[in-house]
Amino acid sequence: MREVVREFQRRAAEADFVAVIDDTGSHTARQLLDEATRLSAALSEGTADGTVGTVMIQADNSWRTVAATLAAGLSCGDGGVIALVNRHTTQAEFATAWADIRPDAVVAEDSAIDAWAVPTRLPGPARTVLDGWTCLTAPGEREVSRWSGGVLIGLTSGSTGRPKGVVQSEEALRYAAATTISVNGLSPGDAVAAIVPLSSTAAYCFGVYLALLLRGPLVMTGKWDRALALRRMAETGVRWTMCVPTMALQMGDEAAGSGVLGGVRSITVGGGPMDRTALARAEQSLGTKILRVFGMSECLGHTSPRPDDPEEIRLGRDGRPFPGTDVRALTPDGRVAGPGVTGRAQVRGPSLFLGYAGDGRAVPPALTEDGFLPTGDLLMSHEDGTLTIMGREKDIIIRGGRNIDITEIERAVAGHPRVARACVVPVPDDILGERVALLVVTTDGRPVDLAEMTGHLESIGLSKTKWPEYVYGTDELPQTKVGKLDRGGARELAAGLRAQEPGRA
Repeated sequence: MREVVREFQRRAAEADFVAVIDDTGSHTARQLLDEATRLSAALSEGTADGTVGTVMIQADNSWRTVAATLAAGLSCGDGGVIALVNRHTTQAEFATAWADIRPDAVVAEDSAIDAWAVPTRLPGPARTVLDGWTCLTAPGEREVSRWSGGVLIGLTSGSTGRPKGVVQSEEALRYAAATTISVNGLSPGDAVAAIVPLSSTAAYCFGVYLALLLRGPLVMTGKWDRALALRRMAETGVRWTMCVPTMALQMGDEAAGSGVLGGVRSITVGGGPMDRTALARAEQSLGTKILRVFGMSECLGHTSPRPDDPEEIRLGRDGRPFPGTDVRALTPDGRVAGPGVTGRAQVRGPSLFLGYAGDGRAVPPALTEDGFLPTGDLLMSHEDGTLTIMGREKDIIIRGGRNIDITEIERAVAGHPRVARACVVPVPDDILGERVALLVVTTDGRPVDLAEMTGHLESIGLSKTKWPEYVYGTDELPQTKVGKLDRGGARELAAGLRAQEPGRA
Protein backbone atom coordinates (compact mmCIF):
# COMPACT_ATOMS: atom_id res chain seq x y z
CA MET A 1 0.00 0.00 0.00
CA ARG A 2 3.02 2.23 0.00
CA GLU A 3 2.24 4.15 -3.17
CA VAL A 4 -1.28 5.29 -2.22
CA VAL A 5 -0.28 5.93 1.39
CA ARG A 6 2.61 8.20 0.38
CA GLU A 7 0.27 10.21 -1.84
CA PHE A 8 -2.21 10.44 1.04
CA GLN A 9 0.59 11.62 3.37
CA ARG A 10 1.67 14.35 0.97
CA ARG A 11 -1.90 15.64 0.65
CA ALA A 12 -2.33 15.66 4.43
CA ALA A 13 0.97 17.51 4.87
CA GLU A 14 -0.23 20.25 2.54
CA ALA A 15 -3.57 20.67 4.32
CA ASP A 16 -5.49 18.43 6.70
CA PHE A 17 -8.86 17.19 5.46
CA VAL A 18 -11.73 14.96 6.56
CA ALA A 19 -10.82 11.46 5.40
CA VAL A 20 -13.50 9.32 7.09
CA ILE A 21 -17.07 9.91 8.26
CA ASP A 22 -18.45 6.91 10.16
CA ASP A 23 -20.77 6.08 13.05
CA THR A 24 -18.40 7.82 15.50
CA GLY A 25 -18.15 11.08 13.54
CA SER A 26 -15.51 12.74 11.35
CA HIS A 27 -11.83 11.76 11.29
CA THR A 28 -9.15 13.82 9.60
CA ALA A 29 -6.23 12.51 7.55
CA ARG A 30 -3.69 13.53 10.17
CA GLN A 31 -5.65 11.82 12.95
CA LEU A 32 -5.71 8.60 10.95
CA LEU A 33 -2.00 8.85 10.18
CA ASP A 34 -1.24 9.28 13.90
CA GLU A 35 -3.25 6.13 14.72
CA ALA A 36 -1.56 4.29 11.85
CA THR A 37 1.91 5.26 13.09
CA ARG A 38 1.15 3.85 16.55
CA LEU A 39 -0.29 0.65 15.04
CA SER A 40 2.69 0.21 12.75
CA ALA A 41 5.04 0.51 15.73
CA ALA A 42 3.09 -2.12 17.68
CA LEU A 43 3.03 -4.52 14.73
CA SER A 44 6.75 -4.22 13.98
CA GLU A 45 7.98 -4.24 17.59
CA GLY A 46 10.83 -6.72 18.02
CA THR A 47 11.76 -6.89 14.34
CA ALA A 48 15.15 -5.77 13.12
CA ASP A 49 13.97 -3.76 10.11
CA GLY A 50 10.54 -2.55 11.25
CA THR A 51 8.55 -4.73 8.84
CA VAL A 52 4.85 -4.98 9.74
CA GLY A 53 4.45 -8.34 8.00
CA THR A 54 1.12 -10.05 7.26
CA VAL A 55 -1.68 -8.72 9.45
CA MET A 56 -5.16 -10.21 9.76
CA ILE A 57 -7.42 -7.24 10.50
CA GLN A 58 -11.04 -7.30 11.58
CA ALA A 59 -12.23 -5.20 8.66
CA ASP A 60 -15.27 -3.28 9.85
CA ASN A 61 -16.86 -0.23 8.26
CA SER A 62 -15.07 2.32 10.41
CA TRP A 63 -11.94 4.47 10.50
CA ARG A 64 -9.99 1.51 11.93
CA THR A 65 -9.85 -0.32 8.58
CA VAL A 66 -8.45 2.81 6.93
CA ALA A 67 -5.90 3.29 9.72
CA ALA A 68 -4.76 -0.34 9.35
CA THR A 69 -4.24 0.23 5.63
CA LEU A 70 -2.15 3.32 6.35
CA ALA A 71 -0.12 1.35 8.90
CA ALA A 72 0.73 -1.26 6.26
CA GLY A 73 1.83 1.50 3.88
CA LEU A 74 3.93 3.22 6.54
CA SER A 75 5.80 0.01 7.33
CA CYS A 76 9.57 0.02 7.04
CA GLY A 77 11.61 -2.89 5.71
CA ASP A 78 9.71 -5.12 3.31
CA GLY A 79 6.34 -3.49 4.07
CA GLY A 80 3.00 -4.89 5.16
CA VAL A 81 0.20 -7.09 3.85
CA ILE A 82 -3.42 -6.75 5.01
CA ALA A 83 -5.65 -9.83 5.28
CA LEU A 84 -9.33 -8.93 5.74
CA VAL A 85 -11.49 -10.86 8.21
CA ASN A 86 -15.20 -10.32 8.86
CA ARG A 87 -16.30 -10.12 12.50
CA HIS A 88 -18.91 -12.80 11.76
CA THR A 89 -16.27 -15.28 10.59
CA THR A 90 -16.75 -18.50 12.57
CA GLN A 91 -13.97 -20.15 14.54
CA ALA A 92 -13.81 -22.96 11.95
CA GLU A 93 -13.61 -20.46 9.07
CA PHE A 94 -10.94 -18.50 10.91
CA ALA A 95 -8.91 -21.68 11.48
CA THR A 96 -9.04 -22.45 7.75
CA ALA A 97 -7.99 -18.91 6.86
CA TRP A 98 -5.20 -19.04 9.44
CA ALA A 99 -3.78 -22.23 7.92
CA ASP A 100 -3.84 -20.67 4.44
CA ILE A 101 -2.46 -17.24 5.39
CA ARG A 102 -0.21 -17.93 8.42
CA PRO A 103 -0.26 -14.29 9.55
CA ASP A 104 2.34 -12.52 11.66
CA ALA A 105 -0.28 -10.58 13.61
CA VAL A 106 -4.00 -10.25 14.32
CA VAL A 107 -5.77 -6.98 15.11
CA ALA A 108 -9.39 -7.13 16.29
CA GLU A 109 -11.79 -6.28 19.08
CA ASP A 110 -11.47 -8.40 22.22
CA SER A 111 -14.63 -10.42 21.58
CA ALA A 112 -13.29 -11.50 18.18
CA ILE A 113 -9.86 -12.32 19.61
CA ASP A 114 -11.56 -14.65 22.09
CA ALA A 115 -14.05 -16.14 19.62
CA TRP A 116 -11.28 -17.03 17.18
CA ALA A 117 -9.00 -18.37 19.94
CA VAL A 118 -6.19 -16.12 18.70
CA PRO A 119 -4.13 -16.29 21.96
CA THR A 120 -3.63 -20.03 21.42
CA ARG A 121 -1.98 -19.23 18.10
CA LEU A 122 -0.18 -16.02 19.12
CA PRO A 123 0.54 -16.40 22.83
CA GLY A 124 2.70 -13.27 23.12
CA PRO A 125 1.76 -10.09 25.01
CA ALA A 126 -1.34 -8.22 23.89
CA ARG A 127 -1.07 -4.55 22.92
CA THR A 128 -3.94 -2.07 22.83
CA VAL A 129 -4.28 -0.29 19.46
CA LEU A 130 -6.88 1.60 17.45
CA ASP A 131 -8.69 3.01 20.49
CA GLY A 132 -9.37 -0.20 22.38
CA TRP A 133 -8.71 -3.05 19.98
CA THR A 134 -6.13 -5.76 20.64
CA CYS A 135 -2.99 -6.56 18.67
CA LEU A 136 -1.20 -9.91 18.99
CA THR A 137 1.99 -10.62 17.06
CA ALA A 138 4.32 -13.52 16.38
CA PRO A 139 7.99 -13.28 17.41
CA GLY A 140 10.78 -13.09 14.84
CA GLU A 141 11.24 -11.58 11.41
CA ARG A 142 8.52 -11.35 8.74
CA GLU A 143 8.74 -12.64 5.18
CA VAL A 144 6.45 -10.44 3.08
CA SER A 145 7.98 -11.70 -0.19
CA ARG A 146 6.04 -14.94 0.24
CA TRP A 147 3.05 -13.13 -1.28
CA SER A 148 4.83 -12.49 -4.61
CA GLY A 149 4.10 -8.77 -4.54
CA GLY A 150 0.64 -9.03 -2.98
CA VAL A 151 -0.52 -6.39 -0.48
CA LEU A 152 -4.12 -7.49 0.14
CA ILE A 153 -5.72 -10.84 0.95
CA GLY A 154 -9.51 -10.96 0.88
CA LEU A 155 -11.52 -14.02 1.85
CA THR A 156 -14.16 -15.38 -0.50
CA SER A 157 -16.21 -18.55 -0.21
CA GLY A 158 -16.16 -19.02 -3.99
CA SER A 159 -18.11 -22.00 -5.29
CA THR A 160 -16.80 -24.52 -2.77
CA GLY A 161 -18.06 -23.00 0.49
CA ARG A 162 -14.51 -23.08 1.87
CA PRO A 163 -12.99 -19.64 2.56
CA LYS A 164 -10.31 -18.82 -0.02
CA GLY A 165 -7.79 -16.02 0.34
CA VAL A 166 -7.54 -13.98 -2.87
CA VAL A 167 -4.12 -12.26 -3.11
CA GLN A 168 -4.10 -8.92 -4.94
CA SER A 169 -1.25 -6.51 -5.72
CA GLU A 170 -1.34 -2.75 -5.25
CA GLU A 171 -1.03 -2.39 -9.02
CA ALA A 172 -4.29 -4.33 -9.43
CA LEU A 173 -6.07 -2.27 -6.77
CA ARG A 174 -4.87 0.99 -8.32
CA TYR A 175 -5.89 -0.02 -11.85
CA ALA A 176 -9.39 -1.10 -10.79
CA ALA A 177 -9.97 1.95 -8.57
CA ALA A 178 -8.51 4.48 -11.03
CA THR A 179 -10.56 3.07 -13.91
CA THR A 180 -13.72 3.24 -11.80
CA ILE A 181 -12.93 6.86 -10.91
CA SER A 182 -12.55 7.67 -14.60
CA VAL A 183 -15.66 5.79 -15.75
CA ASN A 184 -17.84 7.53 -13.17
CA GLY A 185 -16.36 10.98 -13.72
CA LEU A 186 -15.18 11.44 -10.14
CA SER A 187 -12.78 14.24 -9.16
CA PRO A 188 -10.05 14.56 -6.49
CA GLY A 189 -11.60 15.27 -3.11
CA ASP A 190 -15.01 13.76 -3.97
CA ALA A 191 -16.77 11.89 -1.17
CA VAL A 192 -17.57 8.23 -1.77
CA ALA A 193 -19.50 5.80 0.41
CA ALA A 194 -18.76 2.29 1.66
CA ILE A 195 -22.02 0.56 2.56
CA VAL A 196 -20.97 -3.01 1.67
CA PRO A 197 -18.89 -4.70 4.42
CA LEU A 198 -15.23 -3.83 3.86
CA SER A 199 -14.17 -7.41 4.58
CA SER A 200 -14.76 -8.27 0.92
CA THR A 201 -11.98 -7.68 -1.62
CA ALA A 202 -14.19 -5.62 -3.96
CA ALA A 203 -15.69 -3.49 -1.18
CA TYR A 204 -12.21 -2.76 0.15
CA CYS A 205 -10.81 -1.87 -3.28
CA PHE A 206 -13.74 0.36 -4.25
CA GLY A 207 -14.14 1.75 -0.74
CA VAL A 208 -10.88 2.15 1.17
CA TYR A 209 -8.37 2.13 -1.68
CA LEU A 210 -10.48 4.25 -4.04
CA ALA A 211 -11.09 6.85 -1.32
CA LEU A 212 -7.37 7.03 -0.50
CA LEU A 213 -6.67 7.52 -4.19
CA LEU A 214 -9.23 10.32 -4.43
CA ARG A 215 -8.02 11.80 -1.13
CA GLY A 216 -11.57 12.72 -0.16
CA PRO A 217 -14.02 11.58 2.55
CA LEU A 218 -14.96 7.91 2.83
CA VAL A 219 -18.50 7.81 4.24
CA MET A 220 -19.48 4.61 6.05
CA THR A 221 -22.22 2.94 8.06
CA GLY A 222 -21.16 0.29 10.56
CA LYS A 223 -24.14 -1.98 9.88
CA TRP A 224 -26.47 -2.09 6.93
CA ASP A 225 -29.40 0.23 7.55
CA ARG A 226 -31.06 1.47 4.37
CA ALA A 227 -32.53 4.60 5.96
CA LEU A 228 -29.25 5.56 7.64
CA ALA A 229 -27.27 4.91 4.46
CA LEU A 230 -29.52 7.19 2.43
CA ARG A 231 -29.49 9.95 5.01
CA ARG A 232 -25.73 9.88 5.53
CA MET A 233 -24.91 9.85 1.82
CA ALA A 234 -27.25 12.79 1.20
CA GLU A 235 -25.96 14.82 4.17
CA THR A 236 -22.27 14.34 3.35
CA GLY A 237 -22.47 15.02 -0.38
CA VAL A 238 -21.44 11.55 -1.54
CA ARG A 239 -20.81 11.40 -5.28
CA TRP A 240 -20.57 7.63 -5.81
CA THR A 241 -20.91 4.29 -4.08
CA MET A 242 -20.87 0.59 -4.86
CA CYS A 243 -23.37 -1.94 -3.56
CA VAL A 244 -24.98 -5.29 -4.27
CA PRO A 245 -28.38 -5.46 -6.03
CA THR A 246 -30.33 -6.19 -2.85
CA MET A 247 -29.04 -3.00 -1.24
CA ALA A 248 -29.86 -0.88 -4.29
CA LEU A 249 -33.41 -2.21 -4.42
CA GLN A 250 -33.90 -1.78 -0.67
CA MET A 251 -32.69 1.82 -0.85
CA GLY A 252 -35.04 2.40 -3.76
CA ASP A 253 -37.94 1.15 -1.65
CA GLU A 254 -36.86 3.34 1.28
CA ALA A 255 -36.50 6.46 -0.86
CA ALA A 256 -40.14 6.13 -1.96
CA GLY A 257 -39.62 8.33 -5.01
CA SER A 258 -38.06 11.20 -3.07
CA GLY A 259 -34.94 11.45 -5.25
CA VAL A 260 -32.91 11.75 -2.05
CA LEU A 261 -29.68 10.78 -3.84
CA GLY A 262 -30.00 13.36 -6.58
CA GLY A 263 -26.50 14.62 -5.74
CA VAL A 264 -24.95 11.17 -6.27
CA ARG A 265 -23.44 10.90 -9.74
CA SER A 266 -23.88 7.13 -9.97
CA ILE A 267 -24.18 3.88 -8.04
CA THR A 268 -22.24 0.84 -9.24
CA VAL A 269 -24.18 -2.39 -8.66
CA GLY A 270 -22.75 -5.89 -9.00
CA GLY A 271 -22.35 -9.21 -7.24
CA GLY A 272 -25.76 -10.77 -7.76
CA PRO A 273 -28.75 -11.34 -10.05
CA MET A 274 -30.02 -8.09 -11.61
CA ASP A 275 -33.07 -7.12 -13.59
CA ARG A 276 -33.49 -4.00 -15.70
CA THR A 277 -37.07 -3.31 -14.61
CA ALA A 278 -36.34 -3.54 -10.88
CA LEU A 279 -33.17 -1.44 -11.16
CA ALA A 280 -35.02 1.20 -13.20
CA ARG A 281 -37.60 1.54 -10.44
CA ALA A 282 -34.83 1.92 -7.86
CA GLU A 283 -32.84 4.57 -9.73
CA GLN A 284 -35.96 6.62 -10.45
CA SER A 285 -36.88 6.52 -6.78
CA LEU A 286 -33.35 7.44 -5.67
CA GLY A 287 -32.80 10.18 -8.25
CA THR A 288 -29.43 8.92 -9.50
CA LYS A 289 -27.98 6.62 -12.16
CA ILE A 290 -27.36 2.92 -11.54
CA LEU A 291 -24.57 1.15 -13.41
CA ARG A 292 -24.85 -2.62 -13.69
CA VAL A 293 -21.32 -4.08 -13.67
CA PHE A 294 -19.47 -7.37 -13.56
CA GLY A 295 -16.36 -8.32 -11.63
CA MET A 296 -15.00 -10.76 -9.09
CA SER A 297 -12.46 -10.85 -6.26
CA GLU A 298 -10.02 -12.59 -8.59
CA CYS A 299 -10.27 -9.88 -11.28
CA LEU A 300 -11.66 -6.71 -9.74
CA GLY A 301 -14.49 -4.79 -11.39
CA HIS A 302 -13.57 -5.60 -14.96
CA THR A 303 -16.64 -4.29 -16.80
CA SER A 304 -18.82 -1.18 -16.46
CA PRO A 305 -21.12 1.09 -18.45
CA ARG A 306 -20.92 4.89 -18.07
CA PRO A 307 -23.41 7.19 -16.31
CA ASP A 308 -24.37 8.81 -19.63
CA ASP A 309 -25.17 5.48 -21.33
CA PRO A 310 -28.85 4.83 -22.17
CA GLU A 311 -30.89 2.72 -19.74
CA GLU A 312 -30.72 -0.31 -22.01
CA ILE A 313 -26.93 -0.38 -21.58
CA ARG A 314 -26.71 0.78 -17.94
CA LEU A 315 -29.37 -1.53 -16.56
CA GLY A 316 -29.95 -4.21 -19.19
CA ARG A 317 -26.34 -5.26 -19.75
CA ASP A 318 -23.09 -5.47 -17.78
CA GLY A 319 -21.07 -2.73 -19.44
CA ARG A 320 -17.84 -2.82 -21.43
CA PRO A 321 -14.46 -4.25 -20.43
CA PHE A 322 -12.12 -1.83 -18.66
CA PRO A 323 -9.38 -0.48 -20.95
CA GLY A 324 -6.64 -3.11 -21.05
CA THR A 325 -8.91 -5.94 -19.85
CA ASP A 326 -9.94 -8.72 -22.24
CA VAL A 327 -13.19 -10.63 -21.72
CA ARG A 328 -14.25 -13.46 -24.02
CA ALA A 329 -16.80 -16.28 -24.23
CA LEU A 330 -15.93 -19.77 -25.43
CA THR A 331 -18.33 -22.19 -27.09
CA PRO A 332 -18.35 -25.88 -26.05
CA ASP A 333 -15.89 -26.69 -28.87
CA GLY A 334 -13.39 -24.12 -27.55
CA ARG A 335 -13.94 -21.38 -30.13
CA VAL A 336 -14.42 -17.70 -29.24
CA ALA A 337 -18.14 -16.96 -29.39
CA GLY A 338 -19.27 -14.13 -31.63
CA PRO A 339 -21.88 -11.48 -30.77
CA GLY A 340 -25.22 -12.93 -29.74
CA VAL A 341 -23.76 -16.34 -28.83
CA THR A 342 -23.57 -17.46 -25.20
CA GLY A 343 -20.36 -19.08 -24.01
CA ARG A 344 -18.22 -19.72 -20.94
CA ALA A 345 -16.65 -16.47 -19.71
CA GLN A 346 -12.89 -15.96 -19.40
CA VAL A 347 -10.99 -12.80 -18.40
CA ARG A 348 -7.46 -11.43 -18.25
CA GLY A 349 -6.17 -7.97 -17.41
CA PRO A 350 -4.24 -5.74 -14.99
CA SER A 351 -6.53 -6.52 -12.03
CA LEU A 352 -6.08 -10.30 -12.29
CA PHE A 353 -5.08 -11.72 -8.91
CA LEU A 354 -1.72 -13.24 -8.01
CA GLY A 355 -3.21 -16.44 -6.66
CA TYR A 356 -4.97 -18.00 -3.69
CA ALA A 357 -3.41 -18.08 -0.23
CA GLY A 358 -2.18 -21.56 0.61
CA ASP A 359 0.12 -22.57 3.45
CA GLY A 360 1.28 -18.98 3.88
CA ARG A 361 2.07 -18.24 0.22
CA ALA A 362 0.42 -17.11 -3.00
CA VAL A 363 -0.44 -20.19 -5.06
CA PRO A 364 -0.60 -19.13 -8.75
CA PRO A 365 -4.06 -19.51 -10.33
CA ALA A 366 -4.94 -22.04 -13.01
CA LEU A 367 -5.02 -19.98 -16.21
CA THR A 368 -5.35 -20.90 -19.87
CA GLU A 369 -2.19 -21.04 -21.98
CA ASP A 370 -2.81 -17.47 -23.13
CA GLY A 371 -3.39 -16.15 -19.61
CA PHE A 372 -7.18 -16.10 -19.24
CA LEU A 373 -9.01 -16.99 -16.03
CA PRO A 374 -12.26 -19.02 -16.44
CA THR A 375 -14.87 -17.26 -14.28
CA GLY A 376 -17.58 -19.93 -14.12
CA ASP A 377 -20.10 -17.56 -15.72
CA LEU A 378 -22.01 -17.65 -18.99
CA LEU A 379 -21.42 -14.59 -21.16
CA MET A 380 -22.83 -13.06 -24.33
CA SER A 381 -21.23 -10.15 -26.21
CA HIS A 382 -23.05 -7.60 -28.37
CA GLU A 383 -22.10 -5.87 -31.62
CA ASP A 384 -21.40 -2.58 -29.78
CA GLY A 385 -18.81 -4.19 -27.48
CA THR A 386 -21.06 -4.40 -24.41
CA LEU A 387 -21.46 -7.65 -22.50
CA THR A 388 -24.26 -9.49 -20.73
CA ILE A 389 -23.69 -12.09 -18.04
CA MET A 390 -26.28 -14.79 -18.63
CA GLY A 391 -25.83 -16.50 -15.27
CA ARG A 392 -23.54 -19.01 -13.63
CA GLU A 393 -22.65 -22.20 -15.48
CA LYS A 394 -24.11 -24.18 -12.57
CA ASP A 395 -27.27 -22.03 -12.04
CA ILE A 396 -29.70 -24.69 -13.23
CA ILE A 397 -32.52 -26.79 -11.83
CA ILE A 398 -32.76 -30.34 -13.13
CA ARG A 399 -36.46 -31.26 -13.20
CA GLY A 400 -37.15 -34.75 -14.52
CA GLY A 401 -33.94 -34.70 -16.55
CA ARG A 402 -34.65 -31.27 -18.08
CA ASN A 403 -32.20 -28.44 -17.37
CA ILE A 404 -33.97 -25.21 -16.37
CA ASP A 405 -32.06 -21.91 -16.37
CA ILE A 406 -32.58 -20.08 -13.07
CA THR A 407 -31.46 -16.71 -14.46
CA GLU A 408 -34.01 -16.78 -17.29
CA ILE A 409 -36.87 -17.34 -14.85
CA GLU A 410 -35.66 -14.66 -12.43
CA ARG A 411 -35.48 -12.08 -15.20
CA ALA A 412 -38.99 -12.94 -16.32
CA VAL A 413 -40.37 -12.81 -12.77
CA ALA A 414 -38.72 -9.43 -12.09
CA GLY A 415 -40.92 -7.84 -14.75
CA HIS A 416 -44.02 -8.41 -12.61
CA PRO A 417 -45.14 -4.95 -11.39
CA ARG A 418 -45.45 -6.03 -7.74
CA VAL A 419 -42.16 -7.93 -7.48
CA ALA A 420 -39.42 -6.01 -5.64
CA ARG A 421 -36.94 -8.89 -5.34
CA ALA A 422 -37.13 -12.55 -6.26
CA CYS A 423 -35.06 -15.70 -6.19
CA VAL A 424 -35.62 -19.02 -7.97
CA VAL A 425 -34.39 -22.16 -6.20
CA PRO A 426 -34.86 -25.91 -6.46
CA VAL A 427 -36.82 -27.88 -3.88
CA PRO A 428 -36.36 -31.66 -3.57
CA ASP A 429 -38.95 -33.93 -5.14
CA ASP A 430 -39.20 -37.71 -4.79
CA ILE A 431 -40.36 -38.22 -8.38
CA LEU A 432 -38.73 -35.49 -10.50
CA GLY A 433 -35.61 -34.92 -8.40
CA GLU A 434 -36.14 -31.15 -8.24
CA ARG A 435 -39.01 -28.74 -8.75
CA VAL A 436 -38.93 -24.97 -9.28
CA ALA A 437 -39.74 -22.74 -6.30
CA LEU A 438 -39.91 -18.95 -6.21
CA LEU A 439 -39.21 -16.70 -3.21
CA VAL A 440 -40.72 -13.23 -3.60
CA VAL A 441 -40.50 -9.89 -1.80
CA THR A 442 -43.34 -7.67 -3.06
CA THR A 443 -43.42 -3.89 -3.39
CA ASP A 444 -46.67 -3.57 -1.42
CA GLY A 445 -46.20 -6.33 1.16
CA ARG A 446 -49.11 -8.38 -0.18
CA PRO A 447 -48.35 -11.94 -1.32
CA VAL A 448 -48.20 -13.05 -4.94
CA ASP A 449 -49.92 -16.40 -5.44
CA LEU A 450 -48.98 -19.06 -7.95
CA ALA A 451 -51.83 -18.27 -10.36
CA GLU A 452 -50.95 -14.57 -10.51
CA MET A 453 -47.30 -15.34 -11.19
CA THR A 454 -47.89 -18.00 -13.84
CA GLY A 455 -50.39 -15.67 -15.50
CA HIS A 456 -47.67 -13.03 -15.75
CA LEU A 457 -45.15 -15.52 -17.12
CA GLU A 458 -47.65 -16.76 -19.70
CA SER A 459 -48.37 -13.18 -20.81
CA ILE A 460 -44.68 -12.53 -21.56
CA GLY A 461 -44.20 -15.84 -23.37
CA LEU A 462 -42.06 -17.84 -20.94
CA SER A 463 -42.36 -21.55 -21.71
CA LYS A 464 -44.69 -23.39 -19.32
CA THR A 465 -41.97 -25.97 -18.68
CA LYS A 466 -40.05 -23.22 -16.85
CA TRP A 467 -42.84 -21.88 -14.65
CA PRO A 468 -42.39 -22.12 -10.87
CA GLU A 469 -44.51 -24.76 -9.18
CA TYR A 470 -44.36 -23.11 -5.77
CA VAL A 471 -44.41 -19.42 -4.84
CA TYR A 472 -43.53 -18.26 -1.31
CA GLY A 473 -43.68 -14.72 -0.02
CA THR A 474 -40.95 -13.53 2.35
CA ASP A 475 -40.09 -10.24 4.06
CA GLU A 476 -36.55 -10.40 2.67
CA LEU A 477 -34.31 -12.75 0.72
CA PRO A 478 -31.45 -14.42 2.63
CA GLN A 479 -28.16 -12.53 2.35
CA THR A 480 -24.49 -13.39 2.83
CA LYS A 481 -22.18 -11.51 5.22
CA VAL A 482 -21.38 -8.98 2.50
CA GLY A 483 -25.00 -8.40 1.47
CA LYS A 484 -25.16 -10.64 -1.60
CA LEU A 485 -28.01 -13.04 -2.26
CA ASP A 486 -27.39 -16.22 -0.27
CA ARG A 487 -28.61 -18.93 -2.62
CA GLY A 488 -27.82 -21.67 -0.11
CA GLY A 489 -29.93 -19.90 2.51
CA ALA A 490 -32.67 -19.36 -0.06
CA ARG A 491 -32.75 -23.09 -0.86
CA GLU A 492 -33.04 -23.91 2.84
CA LEU A 493 -35.82 -21.36 3.31
CA ALA A 494 -37.82 -22.68 0.36
CA ALA A 495 -37.35 -26.29 1.46
CA GLY A 496 -38.54 -25.38 4.95
CA LEU A 497 -41.62 -23.58 3.64
CA ARG A 498 -42.37 -26.51 1.34
CA ALA A 499 -42.13 -28.95 4.27
CA GLN A 500 -44.64 -26.87 6.27
CA GLU A 501 -47.35 -27.18 3.62
CA PRO A 502 -50.41 -29.33 4.44
CA GLY A 503 -49.86 -32.99 3.72
CA ARG A 504 -46.06 -32.69 3.92
CA ALA A 505 -45.67 -33.64 7.60
